[in-house]
Amino acid sequence: MNVDRLVKKAKKGSKKSLLQLIMMEKDAYYKLAFTYMGNEHDAMDAMAEMIVTLYEKIDQLKKEAAFYSWSKTILVNECKTFLQRRKKVVLVDEFIAANGKELGEAINGDPYSRSENQIDIQSLLVHLSDQQKEAIQLKYFHDLDYETIATMMNVSVGTAKSRVFYGLKKLRDQYGSDHNGKS
Repeated sequence: MNVDRLVKKAKKGSKKSLLQLIMMEKDAYYKLAFTYMGNEHDAMDAMAEMIVTLYEKIDQLKKEAAFYSWSKTILVNECKTFLQRRKKVVLVDEFIAANGKELGEAINGDPYSRSENQIDIQSLLVHLSDQQKEAIQLKYFHDLDYETIATMMNVSVGTAKSRVFYGLKKLRDQYGSDHNGKS
């Protein structure tokens, strides 16, 4: 069924239509929540909160076609709120050490497909600022466009692009120094 049609039905109170919309992108929602939360349980809790918020605020959505970017922004905000409430900071290196298998499954869908390159990328992410790390993860782990990233991070599109650009530059510089230093 057409997304616009499902959104219109959900706006009229159809829980079934809202559920269909969510189920169509459940894997993308889970990967996004897992990126922020660092574990399956907290990711599922954030998704549950997102669903409640979607149900309560679906009538505020102006453009039906924007449902998925709107709902993913809500999910990111739920994750951030959850993390602030718990005063929990998920550092990438500690996260990988504790949840390496789950990270591979979340990013690739296959627990056995983690390569040394992925491990290198994850270990290099610790050299970035939190904002750069978040922007790069949204862009390359979740394949989101700059406008969506900007909305999720509550910054301008130019700032989102800048964070990705300078984060990648820092990664290239770091990788170059690590690679050249090991030679």
